[in-house]
Amino acid sequence: MTQLPLWHLSAAETARATRAGEVTAEAVTEAALARMAAVNPALNAVVAPLDDSARAAARDLDAARARGVPPGPLHGVPLTIKINVDQAGEATTNGIGALRDHRATEDAPIVRSLRRAGAVIIGRTNTPEFSFRAETDNPVYGLTRNPWGDHVSAGGSSGGAGAAVMAGVGALAHGNDIGGSLRFPAAATGAVTVKPGLGRVPAWNPSQLAERGMLAQSMSVQGVLARHVADLALALPVICGPDARDPWHVPMPLAGPPVEGKIRVAFTANTYEHALHPEVAAALTTAREALTDAGYLVEEVETPSAHQAGREGYRALMGEVQALMGPGIRAQGSATVNAIFEEYFRQFPPFEGAELLQVMARRSHHAREWSVFLETWPLVLTPFLPQPFYRPLRDTEGEAGVREVLGAAVWSYSMNFIGLPVGMISSRLSRLPQGDQPTAVQIVGRRWREDLILDAMAAIETRCGRMSDLLFARI
Repeated sequence: MTQLPLWHLSAAETARATRAGEVTAEAVTEAALARMAAVNPALNAVVAPLDDSARAAARDLDAARARGVPPGPLHGVPLTIKINVDQAGEATTNGIGALRDHRATEDAPIVRSLRRAGAVIIGRTNTPEFSFRAETDNPVYGLTRNPWGDHVSAGGSSGGAGAAVMAGVGALAHGNDIGGSLRFPAAATGAVTVKPGLGRVPAWNPSQLAERGMLAQSMSVQGVLARHVADLALALPVICGPDARDPWHVPMPLAGPPVEGKIRVAFTANTYEHALHPEVAAALTTAREALTDAGYLVEEVETPSAHQAGREGYRALMGEVQALMGPGIRAQGSATVNAIFEEYFRQFPPFEGAELLQVMARRSHHAREWSVFLETWPLVLTPFLPQPFYRPLRDTEGEAGVREVLGAAVWSYSMNFIGLPVGMISSRLSRLPQGDQPTAVQIVGRRWREDLILDAMAAIETRCGRMSDLLFARI
């Protein structure tokens, strides 16, 4: 066993040690709960601690192992669940006061899969109202802070998840992503994540009162954030397991066939109408060099338009949101979130009626263009945001704020619209006047090839190191 504190261990290290009997699940859980008690008051990342049920779950795992029950792949690994997904007995508030007592009677598929793999849920993490901001703040629980400091937002909507895992509160953190909600927090905090492709991870909230809109169903995915790429590789096969409650889930194995020869990576620094900041350019260059040195063939090429796919996709999503969620947002949302949605609607004018149906049909055109492109270049290295990550509550600052936070993020929501898997990793620690913060790059992959994305992320991590190592030296 390492001499590091137990909360410091990665998910892979924790699972190996607990499975081997070198440490108990109960000891790991106590260390995680102590870490949460120490750092969470300043971060406000975990808004529903689950100390008692976590201890009980850990004791059950230890007892089962003592009886000879084979331990699962995540045996004893402490993690958090985002508070917009059902966990039996807990409130699925989604950042909305009216849902404080909206308790789930059974687990969502991803929660069930994580429990069955032996993970221990230590708490539920914060999200913005309706989980529809790239910031994490709401009237129920308040603002989540970034462990790097108050000069940089924690991102959203899985901001509580990103802040928690990077502060050492759990080795993994569940999150989800409809337009960037896994990747914004990863970029903000230096966590690593993969937004799985459409159909990869089964999803459904048993407590929901109606089915989600078709675009919400086709753009939203479940996933995890971690500190180490190896932890993503450990967790993804678990969460990709089948669940009949999601009739659109495809039970594909995570690993695909080998790619012959050197893997070609398309490189682009195109940020369309937004200026590329030198720090983002430097992060892209570093990632490109890391992949080249690892044996990838990296070529600067013009990709299909992320801007066109992203703009059309988000305007279509806004059309669906306006029609299906608009009354609920106006009735249950705060004045702050209603003002932000009004700005969303101004900057992304919602498609309506026949035009909305036509754009939804054109989604296949964009997906086909990218599918053909990825036949030649199985991976694409892209920017995420064109500028360093924004300050807290930037999206409340009117037109300019929403434009910086969401308007510039076409490389994010375009990938949700066409359903491709995407990885996020920070390749640079930027030393900025307002303070140090990670700067991330994005890796797009072929459909069903999250494994290729993970391999490329591991190559970048080997070259650039892990942001958590730098952060833990500070907090």
